[in-house]
Amino acid sequence: MTIPTTRLGRTGLTVSRLCLGTMTFGFQTDEETSRVILDKAADAGVNFLDTADVYPLGGGLPTVGRTEEIVGRWLKGKRDRFILATKCVGRVGPNDWDQGASRKHILDAIDASLHRLGTDYVDLYQLHSDDRDTPLDETLEALDAVVRSGKARYIGVSNYLAYRLARALGRADVRGLARFVSVQPRYALLFREIERELLPLAQEEGLGVIPYNPLAGGFLTGKHRPETGPTPGTRFTLGTAATNYQQRYWNERAFATVEKLKGIVAEAGQSLTTVSVAWVLANPVITSAIIGASRPEQLEATLAAGELALDPQLKARLDEVTAEYRRGDAPR
Repeated sequence: MTIPTTRLGRTGLTVSRLCLGTMTFGFQTDEETSRVILDKAADAGVNFLDTADVYPLGGGLPTVGRTEEIVGRWLKGKRDRFILATKCVGRVGPNDWDQGASRKHILDAIDASLHRLGTDYVDLYQLHSDDRDTPLDETLEALDAVVRSGKARYIGVSNYLAYRLARALGRADVRGLARFVSVQPRYALLFREIERELLPLAQEEGLGVIPYNPLAGGFLTGKHRPETGPTPGTRFTLGTAATNYQQRYWNERAFATVEKLKGIVAEAGQSLTTVSVAWVLANPVITSAIIGASRPEQLEATLAAGELALDPQLKARLDEVTAEYRRGDAPR
């Protein structure tokens, strides 16, 4: 298996079309298993790794930074073979300034991440979310300093509304500061709202798009059943993340949609897991889809999406069944 590569937006940076997300490492998944997952993805041609200073998911303050440490130990001796992305903004300590996008926190956070990752630089440094309490110019100046210092090659954002991203791009251009080159939004068959404004903006501005949750937190594997409740050991029961994932996807509307999708995909002789990721990649604006795993065997179906050219008729049927998720509300 060889995962194809592409350029990250308008940059000259080449990345694999599948990116390995690592947020399960260190809480849901122990270090030994995490290393096996990393090896398996790398062997398949995945050269793009995404992490964050607040990971692992669901652990809270006691486990902050553990994922970066695991990734850093695995990267030792082979750092030059991978494109490494991490993020800041989430709370990583007890003080008021241990979060957000202030100059102080960004400059502290990049140094802490580099230490945990065991590297002098990251390829992509991203804001994990939008900090409305910090002036945008202060944030952009701090990120510009990070790039000019060589601690990050490029910068990006995650979980940004289109208008805020547009404003940030405009301010960076006017002031001659380092410009965001990518955006990392949530995107899946069950969440298509970004098609309305964010993706057109990304296309116009030449931004790389690196969506997370292409399987809706595992919901699109079809393994969950409403009558049995959230499955133990999944994100729907995982520590501090459980409530968030249940609010996103655990509802009658989503279950009904998944049943329709399972029927359509079965007719095509395909795996719903593989097709769900391939559907994300089939959008021409998408650069690389972030896949994750808590067990190595879970990667089989998602890695297969990297080589699957989705049949246009199948894609059209999937688009039709999930069209309502572009609006974000239930049909009235």
